[in-house]
Amino acid sequence: MYQLRSRQVLPISKAEAWDFLSSPENLKVITPEHMGFHILDGADRPMFPGQIIQYIVTPFPFFSVKWVTEITHVVQNEYFVDEQRFGPYALWHHKHFIKEVDGGVEMEDIVDYKLPLGFLGRLIHPILVKKQLRQIFEFREKKLTELFGAKEGYPTKLELKNI
Repeated sequence: MYQLRSRQVLPISKAEAWDFLSSPENLKVITPEHMGFHILDGADRPMFPGQIIQYIVTPFPFFSVKWVTEITHVVQNEYFVDEQRFGPYALWHHKHFIKEVDGGVEMEDIVDYKLPLGFLGRLIHPILVKKQLRQIFEFREKKLTELFGAKEGYPTKLELKNI
């Protein structure tokens, strides 16, 4: 199992952060274009527990995969959780937290994940998967800063580790 943790502080209100982050349609905005992210179904209403979202993503050139996630928990303006039901990972559990800080909000992502294919999955993790997840979350950080600005004195933090 692996874990990714990302923290970013933006100079916006909690309501503004929630409105943006809890809209499934905004996933495309904060996903690198080369990933070929395309929502197929389930993003046509505000987020709710039990919501199923289906999309296509191209994690590597010439390799597209259908990914199905379920929104399992939602606490308005506080956090939500999405879990992969079908897709490239053996496990994908992604928690999104939003909390007020002085002059803005701190957004924290915690992703617990496991790769399929046993030993082979563990072998490709540092070569392909870890590198790509880092690039995706670095892109998100830059895009969110571009959209909302940066909060001085609060460095962005990104950590990937084995658990």
